Amino acid sequence: MLEAVDADLRARYPGSGDRTQPIHTVYVPADRASADTPAEWGAAAVELLDVHRESLAELDTASALPAVRERLLREPVQDLRIDFEDGYGYRSDEEEDAAATATGEILAGWAAGGGGPAGFGIRVKGLGGLERRRAVRTLELVLDAAGGVPEGFVFTVPKIRAAEQVSALVALCEGLERGSALADGTLRFELQIESPQAIVGADGSVPVAKMIKVAGRRCAGLHFGTYDYTAACGIAATDQALDHPAADHAKAVMQAAAAQTGVWVCDGSTQIVPDVEPEAALREHHRLVARALRRGYYQGWDMHPGHLITRWLATYEFFRGAMDVAVPRLLAYLERHDAESGVVDEPATAEALAATVLRGLRCGARSEAELSSEAPELTREVLEALAAREPIGDLGVKEKR
Repeated sequence: MLEAVDADLRARYPGSGDRTQPIHTVYVPADRASADTPAEWGAAAVELLDVHRESLAELDTASALPAVRERLLREPVQDLRIDFEDGYGYRSDEEEDAAATATGEILAGWAAGGGGPAGFGIRVKGLGGLERRRAVRTLELVLDAAGGVPEGFVFTVPKIRAAEQVSALVALCEGLERGSALADGTLRFELQIESPQAIVGADGSVPVAKMIKVAGRRCAGLHFGTYDYTAACGIAATDQALDHPAADHAKAVMQAAAAQTGVWVCDGSTQIVPDVEPEAALREHHRLVARALRRGYYQGWDMHPGHLITRWLATYEFFRGAMDVAVPRLLAYLERHDAESGVVDEPATAEALAATVLRGLRCGARSEAELSSEAPELTREVLEALAAREPIGDLGVKEKR
């Protein structure tokens, strides 16, 4: 009776997988994007960091600022969307056609090793009303100019309100793949959740959970739209913010719906940018990123080069602190010294601790060499086994029983 249930649960909830989630997604309007955008943002961020170093040092609780500056010089942007929606606005078809073609050429260059981020793509217009035709045309033109689907490409679809829209997205992807002789599943998308109807349906259901099911393996992530969502909830403009209770509720539902599916959850953006009052804006963004990390939202939108500074700083601080706690507890777990540590950890806790250490390593908060010198038992293979709750006895350490 339960074999079919087991198979269905395995298919729907395969776990986090082996993809590395970026710490952010940078959004750049299509008319402002170029092949040099990541480097330009990094340079602007370093300049801002150097000007406000003393103020930023007050936020730096983990001595991470030098590492952040080095990261901004080397790899400032991990994930980037060239935006054809709100950041770009409504243009003539001729103008957006030209921008889509130029975008495809930029993405092709990045995919060929031209100094782009590891992850990239576009945000098209929504699927409602007259925007549908423009959204599909832009996507097709970008892919045509890119010469296909570049490695690392994903497209973001805003203002998703119903699971039926996701069914249409799947059909669109299938049609584009057939028309271009692409392998099934090549095209992947992200759903931007910025409507209350995606969180609570008219029948009391949770549409976002059904959206993930309908999308199958094509859905790469759920991105929260801060201002559209809070506006739709009737929140006054003066109180629209990432940390408003309405936003917290929506993200908690998204988090639960995406749990163990392999779909990433991405926090939204803040409109407070470090232009007029840079130090206050940097402090506020740092606070919001640190808050999101404590709630398990490990990725968020960045809309200004200055956001890169506080994104990396808060992320490095969070994972350095979390790893300082996690590593001794994992060693105690492996060596069965729970009584001495004062904490009796369950396999689920060991899973979470190992996942935290892996995230810290992947984002660069600490290096594998640093971890190896402190805890040689915690190899990447051991951490991955613990995170997946797989046997670790054959990896040279004592298996917990």
